[in-house]
Amino acid sequence: MDHVVWEGGFAIPTKLDELINLPRKNSLWYLLFATACCGIELMQTGGPRTDLDRFGMVFRATPRQTDLLLIAGSITYKMAEDVRRLYDQMPEPKYVLAMGSCANCGGLFSRGYSVVKGIDKVVPVDIYLPGCPPRPEALNEAMMTIQKRMQRDSWAQRRTIDSEKLAK
Repeated sequence: MDHVVWEGGFAIPTKLDELINLPRKNSLWYLLFATACCGIELMQTGGPRTDLDRFGMVFRATPRQTDLLLIAGSITYKMAEDVRRLYDQMPEPKYVLAMGSCANCGGLFSRGYSVVKGIDKVVPVDIYLPGCPPRPEALNEAMMTIQKRMQRDSWAQRRTIDSEKLAK
């Protein structure tokens, strides 16, 4: 086997997936859809104790520039259409974090006729964060779990979701 000699250059021995996923993992931009008290805990997560900015996580106001849809609070059927529209506007690969009992299963309002009994009936959820409302430290841990998942993703074999199935 012949050895390749590069004169005046250098090589970085790594996998292509690791090279692509490292900047994605360290610049996680999220779009939040906060409708209830979980939104207050989300604001606290941006505070000095559990500062998300130090991990490269920045809030974005447009779905076309985000990697993560963070759903915090109860979602009604009327709002579910907007959540689905925002999810469809996000570029691939995209992740969803359901924060709090209301987003996970309807929570205290699950007996109401207008409340969706879990956001996973509208969009596919990657991480469920339980609690009513969950602590900022728990949200910080969930965001770092998303980062670990991004690091493990295979660029060539990223899962694709059939939008038509979930829309029905």
